[in-house]
Amino acid sequence: MGYIEGRVTGFMPGQQVVLYAHSGIWWIQPFANHPFTNIQPDSTWRNSTHLGTDYAALLVAPGYRPTSKVAKLPVIGDGVLAVVTVQGKPVAPVVSKVIHFSGYDWTVRTASNDRGGEPNAYDPENAWVDAQGYLHLRMQQSDGEWTCAEVSMTRSLGYGSYIFVVQDTGHLSPTGVLGLYTIDDLRTDDVRAELDIELSRWGNPASKNAQFVVQPFYVPENVARFMAPNGVLTHMFRWESGRASFKTVRGSGLSAGAPTVSEHVFTSGIPIPANEAAHIDLYDFRHSRNSSQQPVEVVIEKFEFLP
Repeated sequence: MGYIEGRVTGFMPGQQVVLYAHSGIWWIQPFANHPFTNIQPDSTWRNSTHLGTDYAALLVAPGYRPTSKVAKLPVIGDGVLAVVTVQGKPVAPVVSKVIHFSGYDWTVRTASNDRGGEPNAYDPENAWVDAQGYLHLRMQQSDGEWTCAEVSMTRSLGYGSYIFVVQDTGHLSPTGVLGLYTIDDLRTDDVRAELDIELSRWGNPASKNAQFVVQPFYVPENVARFMAPNGVLTHMFRWESGRASFKTVRGSGLSAGAPTVSEHVFTSGIPIPANEAAHIDLYDFRHSRNSSQQPVEVVIEKFEFLP
C-alpha cells in the first residue's frame, strides 16, 4: 500500500472525497467499509491506498453512497461533483510470494484487507509449508501490529468438491477466524459470489464456533451454524449448478465411516463460476476491540479438489 493526496478548490461543508485504484477493475480505497476521505480545513486530503495502475479521486456531495467495485468510474451527476484520474508511476514490480501446497500454487497475501469488518495487516512470513507438506498460517504481533495470513489459489477450479483437512482449531480465540472459501473478487456488483466454511465464535465466547455460508451472510437462510469439536476435521463443500452441499466430519478424510459433525445443503443464491479462487485465511475479527488476543497458528494438512 501507499499514500495518495491532493487538494480541493472551493469545496463546500459536508463534501468528501472517494478514492479508487485500478487493478483489473476499479476498487474503492482504502477499504470498502472506509470509503470516504475527509477534506481538511486547508482544502487538502490524504489517505492510504492499495497500489494500482491508475487512481481516481471523486468529489462527492453529502449523502453520496459509493459502490465498492466498478468496471467504469462514475460520471459527474447524481452526487458526483468532480472526477480526476491519474496514471500510476512505474515502480519496481512486486514479487509475490507463491507457495506450493497439495499440488497447487498459492499466492501469499501481503496487502491489508478489511475482511471481517475492520482492516487487518498481512505478513507473507506468516504462511509456509513444512517438510510434511502441511500448510501453516500464523497470526501474531509484528512491530506492535497484529499481522494475519492468507493464501489464494493462482487458478480457478469452478464447480466441484473443495476439501480441507484441518488440524485442531480449538485454541482459536473468540475473535480468531479461519476461513476456507471461494470468492470471485473481480465481480463489480455488491453481491459477493462466495461460498464459505468459517471457524469462529465472532467475538462471543458462548456462541457456536463454525458455520457454512452462501454469501451474503445477513440473509438468515444463507447461514448454518454448528459446533466443531476439537481434533482433526475434514471440511468440504460440493459446488454444483444451483446447489451447494456442505459437510464436516471427524478425521483426515471423507471415508465412508467418518463420523459426521454437521452438514447442510443450500439451493438459493448459489454463484456461477467465473473468476473465483479458493482462499485459506486466518485473521482476527474486530481485533481493535480484543485486548486479550494471543498469537495463534493453524495447520491445514491437505487441500483436495474433485471435479
